[in-house]
Amino acid sequence: MSNDQYYGGQQYDPYANGTGNTNGNGQPNQGQQSPDVTQTWEGQTWDTTYQPAVSYEQVRADRAQAQQAAQQAQQGYQPQQPQQPYEPYASNQASYESYGTPAAYYTEPQPQPQPQSQQEQAHAQAHGHAQAAPAPAYAQDPAPVEQEPVPAAAGEAGGPAWSSPTTSGNTRITDAQRARAEGRSPVIEPGMQPAALTAVLGLLIAAGAALGTYGLLLPLVLLQGLTAAGWFRLNGMWPARQGIALAFAGGLAADAVLLATGREHAAAAILGTLGVWVLLCLVLQLRSHADPDERVYGLMATIASAALTVVATGLLGAEPDAVVVGGIAVAAAVLARALPLPGPVSLLAALLASAGAGIAADGLTDLGTSGALLGLGAGACALIGLRVASYDYPSRFVHMTAGVALPLTAAAPAVYLLGRALV
Repeated sequence: MSNDQYYGGQQYDPYANGTGNTNGNGQPNQGQQSPDVTQTWEGQTWDTTYQPAVSYEQVRADRAQAQQAAQQAQQGYQPQQPQQPYEPYASNQASYESYGTPAAYYTEPQPQPQPQSQQEQAHAQAHGHAQAAPAPAYAQDPAPVEQEPVPAAAGEAGGPAWSSPTTSGNTRITDAQRARAEGRSPVIEPGMQPAALTAVLGLLIAAGAALGTYGLLLPLVLLQGLTAAGWFRLNGMWPARQGIALAFAGGLAADAVLLATGREHAAAAILGTLGVWVLLCLVLQLRSHADPDERVYGLMATIASAALTVVATGLLGAEPDAVVVGGIAVAAAVLARALPLPGPVSLLAALLASAGAGIAADGLTDLGTSGALLGLGAGACALIGLRVASYDYPSRFVHMTAGVALPLTAAAPAVYLLGRALV
């Protein structure tokens, strides 16, 4: 409240005597302050400088005027909807604004303009009528607002139709399927690095065969391990430790049986071990708790991997001279195939290189001109194995395992059979 109202019209100066304690007549207090006097702060605020007197009749008239303006605005914008309960807030706000605001001392920050709905526009219209004279309501409804057309679904417009999300997820498209859909070939050649590793392994096999049976055993075991692991990865089954171990154990069992029976019984040792391992793989897959389709797929992959590792034992049962020629021919064939040449030219160059390697190995063996035929057969089988390792969009791991081992593994039957026939 103001100073004049409380102290009878006399100007109050709390610091006139330096103490700030005065009585009701403006004299300084002596001792205890009178309980009838309340000390107030007399700073310049809008509460103490501007307090217009407002009568109750004026308040009621302003509220009725604001309520009538809000109803007219509501009926002018949305005549079909019931009136929203915004009147108390609108009337109170309008009454407050009609009395005047202390704009000189305090200003509200203005919000950024935003799109308003029809109800918010009606509410804003009510505020406008409260501050100014009420404008007449609209005689007719405003023109309907044109809505933007809803775009058609992706499937109807010809675009990719996406399925609804699921908790189990959708089957991811493989790289081979994407390559087929784009028209690209899923066949990717391993390249020069896997070809160089194949050549090194082939030369190790040739050198081991020249040393003897047990000299050939170590590079042969390495070849069988790469074959077992690479075949499973080539078929998209990884990790498959049980299947790889089973296939690799089949190759080791064939090696042991062949060493026990001798080279003259190599065919019986290889076929007998292969039959036993196929039966063992079948029994183990029947005990699996996987889905039927996955079980059949795993069974075929395990049998094929075991068969390849067992067939590689044919290098141990073949004639040593045939193994020497075959190892050199395979090394020459894969290196020539890895050269950046056109497809038919590269294929022809690989076959000629394998035949030439067989002829060049004549100084190390007693085959003579038969070495060219044996080298050509080994090189052709090696190219088939290389093609298999390049199929179905293989990964780098497939190139470094199956791409290295399959050319030598595929050449093992040709080396064994041609060696028996030509030597």
